Amino acid sequence: MNEIADNFTRVDWVVVFGYMLLTTWIGHMMRGQQATIKDFFLGGKSLPWMAVSGSIIATEISALTFIGVPGMVYALQGDWTYLQWGIGSIVARIIVGYYLVPIYYEREIFSPYDFMGHRLGEGVKKLVTVLFSLGSILGQSVRVLVTAIILKTVTGLDMTTCILIIGAFAVGWTLMGGMRTVIWTDVMQFGVFIIGGVISFLWLWSAVGWGNVIDINRSVFVEGVAIDKMRVLDFATDPAVSFTFWVAIIAMPFQNVAAFGTDQLNAQRIFCCGSAGDAKKAIVWSSVSQLITLLMLAVGSGLFAWYTVNEPTAAESALFLEDASNVFPVWIVSELPTGLKGLIVAGAFAAAVSSLDSILAALSQTSLSAFYGQKYMEDHGHDRRMVTKSRGIVFVWAILLSGMSIMLSWNYYSDEGDRSLIGLAFRMVSYTYGPVLAILLLALFSKKVPWSFQGILLGTILSVALSAYMQDDIYNLFGALGFDELATIKENRPKWSFAWFYPITTILTFGTACLVGWILPREDAYDMRNE
Repeated sequence: MNEIADNFTRVDWVVVFGYMLLTTWIGHMMRGQQATIKDFFLGGKSLPWMAVSGSIIATEISALTFIGVPGMVYALQGDWTYLQWGIGSIVARIIVGYYLVPIYYEREIFSPYDFMGHRLGEGVKKLVTVLFSLGSILGQSVRVLVTAIILKTVTGLDMTTCILIIGAFAVGWTLMGGMRTVIWTDVMQFGVFIIGGVISFLWLWSAVGWGNVIDINRSVFVEGVAIDKMRVLDFATDPAVSFTFWVAIIAMPFQNVAAFGTDQLNAQRIFCCGSAGDAKKAIVWSSVSQLITLLMLAVGSGLFAWYTVNEPTAAESALFLEDASNVFPVWIVSELPTGLKGLIVAGAFAAAVSSLDSILAALSQTSLSAFYGQKYMEDHGHDRRMVTKSRGIVFVWAILLSGMSIMLSWNYYSDEGDRSLIGLAFRMVSYTYGPVLAILLLALFSKKVPWSFQGILLGTILSVALSAYMQDDIYNLFGALGFDELATIKENRPKWSFAWFYPITTILTFGTACLVGWILPREDAYDMRNE
């Protein structure tokens, strides 16, 4: 570990701290006024759509794609089939941009949960806020873990210390400037990631030889079976396989409509635009993020070829064996010139902090809205005390998120199966995305289908329980805590990919809400179309 960290020189550290200071200064200069809740959470609804689109891409890509995708390809069974998921992602952005955005912009709201509350009642709004908070804590803790891996590689510090450092930086950035600062710093990180990815790609492929990289990746044998590590399409029908064409066109549209249409982390950016037209352009044009995914897949193939030609040291091999996600940070620190490695590490670190401060701002906003109600937020939006309260809530959520990240690190390193950061991130949000998407559909069709709050609540509980039962996370966590009795249950379950739980839990929650609503009478929910 120290052998790797020693490659990160004082000059690199100067670059890291210089970049962080520059980003902080620019964020401070771009923050604008924060006299109202609207200024703090939505940037005054005056941000250009191109900046918002860049911020959406930066949040989506972040250090998770930058580190996780190359590691996923480098792993022995890794390939490019992850790219198929881009089909569902692009389809979902078009749906959100052309259908949901105009509906959201019909009135002054701060989040999709305000919309659901208007259609289905405050009880439902509080429920989806809880689901969003749970999903955010689970999903964003993976992003913190990714950056902690980078920080651990260059410093040699333990994982817990790295996580706490990241959390401290995120609180400072969030309190400094609200969403305006978040979006403009996201744009900076997006630029650094593009530069770092392109340089790494050209460096790897040129050094090994373009033809050699392709040949090496397409002639891999595992236990006598040939594997094409640059394969894109997979038409397998095994429900346990995640990266297939069928998952891409059936399951991933559900995941991405939930991600861009109901997750406040992304939706909050959409609400920062001045008009529905600008918001639509921001979300649809963010589809170019798939090109960055393609770039990082190519980096992964380059890394596999590099370490096939250049045998890793004993220290490097130990880190790669521990976790394939270590491969890109180790290569950056060990092979790139002094200064450049500092810039790329600084960009990865700053991007993670930027993603984290985004979710802290979103959690603070939804917490206030759920507690005080949308009308109170609108009536007291100019009250400085509300801004002060929002800052306090940011601090509370930062503590909870850092704690969950530490627990997730126990879970992650206790998993004896394939350690994929990308899979882990998508798996974390699969617990809540289906129920929240189902509630959004109920809100959209609230006058056309029967529903009840009791049915929504029951469907949500069944969905979360089903996901927990079918996936490994709860078993890994209890195993890390010394409760090995659950191992039998884990081994005897049917094997289904987490990806299928996006549509399954959406249908389960929606169907249960309608069934119970048909059986039990309810009071009509408030419908914003009656205004």
